[in-house]
Amino acid sequence: MSQVAPTTDHTHLDPKQVRKVVTAGCVGVFVELYDNGIFGFMATTLALVFMQAQKPSDALLLVFAGYAVSFLVRPLGAVVCGYLGDKIGRQKMLVLCIMLISIATAGIGLLPTYAAIGIAAPILLIALRLVQGFSVGGETSGALTFLAEYAPEGKRGQITSYAQLASFLALFTGTAVAFLMYHVLPAADVLAWGWRIPFLLAIPMGLIGWYIRKKITDTPNFIKLKEEGGLSNNPLKEAFSSPEHRRAMLLALFIPLMNGAGYYVLFSYMPAFMSSSLKFPVAQGLLVTGTSLIAICIAIPFAGRLSDRIGRKKVLIGASIGMAVAGIPCYALIATGSVPLAILGATIMAVIFAGHTGVMHVMIIELFPTRVRYSAYGLGYNISTAIFGGTAPFVLTWLINTTGNVYMPAFYAVITALGTLIAVSTVTDKAHVPLRDA
Repeated sequence: MSQVAPTTDHTHLDPKQVRKVVTAGCVGVFVELYDNGIFGFMATTLALVFMQAQKPSDALLLVFAGYAVSFLVRPLGAVVCGYLGDKIGRQKMLVLCIMLISIATAGIGLLPTYAAIGIAAPILLIALRLVQGFSVGGETSGALTFLAEYAPEGKRGQITSYAQLASFLALFTGTAVAFLMYHVLPAADVLAWGWRIPFLLAIPMGLIGWYIRKKITDTPNFIKLKEEGGLSNNPLKEAFSSPEHRRAMLLALFIPLMNGAGYYVLFSYMPAFMSSSLKFPVAQGLLVTGTSLIAICIAIPFAGRLSDRIGRKKVLIGASIGMAVAGIPCYALIATGSVPLAILGATIMAVIFAGHTGVMHVMIIELFPTRVRYSAYGLGYNISTAIFGGTAPFVLTWLINTTGNVYMPAFYAVITALGTLIAVSTVTDKAHVPLRDA
């Protein structure tokens, strides 16, 4: 594969160059989110393999505690990768991130079980989850920054939405792999060895992603700033020293609030929730999630293009209001126990959520200049994800076990949607102005 030329005039990239850039940005997002998401899809089985508890619900709670812990290091990954990405380049850090998470995910697939090595098994599992969390902390903000800085003017929403599309295609792939595994293999074989298959798939995926990213050059914005001697000596310190950047980082923390309810509850948490709390068979829970993932994959590019036309703010406000209104009724459909009604409820929520997930990143990116963009955007977004996203499955599982109220995810969806609505209402829309370098 030939390299994209390091021109600073990215408004005239030909379609072939745009495809190469989008592929390089999205392939890592796909691998990272597949690797990260498969942990949620396999949570019920991992609880039996790696945790020892008197009740299955307690074992599942322990697995989700391990899921949540990995999010605590996401801000660290964002700081380290963002700092280096603003100093030495986005492309180098994206290559590193995809290598780290692929190795960590494959490592999970090779781990001995609790029956084999006792307490060391869950300890090693959590250690590898920490490596995954560090890597994802640098990946998401890096890949979205990369795509936004390459995107032609007037198409930033469309181009960056492809990364979110890739993330949900990754979740769909993980769901499909888990669904097929539960259908093809007897339950005893899944517990004995089958659970390893989804994690070991990280090896070929990671190699493909690494190869593609090695063949791409850095963004025109970064190269131009470097040639002019405008790179920041300490991008994170610079971000914190500016009142404008501090306010933007706060917005980067609160604009993604709804992402906790959408991404980590509606999709990653849903199969385990439907199995443990609503008593759906595992395969049916995966079918519901898979159908809603198809819906959101179709809707995301439309949301990105719409934001290029009418602005990010209008799309995000519409999505926030939609989730606040529809969250509880849609969960009521899921809680009926009927698969068709559950598919309807989950699909409606997925389409609404597309308006948020397909647009929130580009709105945040446009708040920062090139000098500090990777660092500041990554830190704010990953702190938000750590607090409101990664902890959500653990907190909701605990709340449901404590209260017996299966509507806790619906309440969470409504509250986070209202939080996003308030944050977005304070932002000046920059959809139709060029990205700034300083």
